Parts: sequence; structure tokens; C-alpha cells
Amino acid sequence: MGAKWRLVLGDVMKKIGIADTMFARADMGSLAEKTIKENHDGIKVIRYTVPGIKDLPLASKKLFDSGCDLVIALGMPGGKEIDKMCAHEASTGLINAQLQGGKHIVEVFVHESETENDLELAAIMKGRTVRHSLNAIDLLFHPENLTKRAGTGQRQGGKNAEALTL
Repeated sequence: MGAKWRLVLGDVMKKIGIADTMFARADMGSLAEKTIKENHDGIKVIRYTVPGIKDLPLASKKLFDSGCDLVIALGMPGGKEIDKMCAHEASTGLINAQLQGGKHIVEVFVHESETENDLELAAIMKGRTVRHSLNAIDLLFHPENLTKRAGTGQRQGGKNAEALTL
């Protein structure tokens, strides 16, 4: 069985929504869906693709309205100042959608300005998407796994930071 999570008798099937954009330079939504399906049997994935990041809050709300227990919002803001402002506005909208829905939205934004190297950018997109997809599974089924990693400097899509001792 390996590390793959399985539903046991009596568990209720959960739904994860994936909201992604056409603006992203890679298909983060398919990678998130594949990661979820490879690491947990019995999760239903519902995908909703929109043009850009400012459309993600409404897409997330619609996914909640369709019965999703959690949403992963994937987007790729461009490298200009206006793109950073749009990402901030989208993030604020996602926070509002979480509060209104009472459910988690795992925001997975990869800013084009994080690197000028396309290979590094692809690696960041892959790492962040995969790690946050696994975090989504833990949020729904094993939140204690996140607690075990609290304060350990975990980074999604990059090298982990050194944890400090208090």
C-alpha cells in the first residue's frame, strides 16, 4: 500500500476543487489533480479553469457551492508591478471566499518574477503545486501531519528555511 492514503469503511468521500488559470505558463491544475489521485484513493476532484488570477475567488466560491470541502487555487502572476497588484487583489478575494465558505482555499501562486530562468520557474511551479496538493490532503484527512511540521521552515516550491529553536 505504501504511503498512499486510503479511505476506510465509514469515511465520507471528500471533494477537492481545483481552480486554475489559462494565464499560467504550465498546466498546474493537471499536476495538482494527478498528485491528489496518486496519493489518496476516493477523493473526487472537480476542476474549474478561468482566464486569470482575479477570476480565482469566484471560481473557488463556485467550487464550494458545488460541494467541495477544500479548494486549491493555482495561478501565475506576471512579472510586472501591475501583475503583483492583481495577485494581491486575487489573494484578498481568496481570503474572503475562505471566510465566507468556512473552508480552506490553498493558494498556490507562482510569480513569474521569482526567477528569470524558465527551468527554475518550471521547477518552482512543480514543487509548489505538488507540495500544496499534499498539504490539501493533510488538511482534510490528517491535520496532525501539518502540526508535526509546524515551525520547521517548510517552503513550498523552494529550499526549506532553517528552523529556529525558541
